[in-house]
Amino acid sequence: MRYRHAILIVLLVIIADQFSKFYIKTNFYYGEEINVLGSWFRLHFIENEGMAFGMRLSDAATGKLVLTLFRLVAVVFGFFLLRKLVDKKYHTGLLICGSLILAGALGNLIDSIFYGMIFTESSFHIAKLVPFGEGYGKLFHGRVVDMLYFPLIDTVLPDWVPFWGGKQFSFFEPVFNIADAAISCGVITLLLFQKRFMQKPEDVDGKAVTAE
Repeated sequence: MRYRHAILIVLLVIIADQFSKFYIKTNFYYGEEINVLGSWFRLHFIENEGMAFGMRLSDAATGKLVLTLFRLVAVVFGFFLLRKLVDKKYHTGLLICGSLILAGALGNLIDSIFYGMIFTESSFHIAKLVPFGEGYGKLFHGRVVDMLYFPLIDTVLPDWVPFWGGKQFSFFEPVFNIADAAISCGVITLLLFQKRFMQKPEDVDGKAVTAE
């Protein structure tokens, strides 16, 4: 696999991710929800100031800035590392997973850096795209747009269930975006196939020579 192929994967994920976010941001008011496939796949517009799936580092503006800067450093290092892995001819599966993780990190980083500068606030009114610098926030303080919601199970638990009986239960509850999905797919696939993907190229070559 060549480096340009890895970059193509990153670009395709970024295009899909940003297109979906622009669409949601400019067509949905905050909290709006529509069913796509029955009630188990919905578009539900929310924003968060933290990490994947709405997690947060801190409520303070400083925490948001630190998180965004950390993402920026990680993404820059990620491109450098991906290039080295390609040059050393690591397993294609590792390179694809790395490209997905890198694309997801960059997708959410774009929101964090720029969205506060180019969009108006999302509330009861649909946000508008505005000239750079006239948005709802400052550079590096944008909020990440989430919209994919898969409540596969949404029910009230029976009264006999200890502790949670009679309470509402939803699975899968987090709302996420395409960037989050790319990161999750890359990480989970790496965990499942790490022994195969993480082999050093010289180990693979050595086994091939032995077999001959």
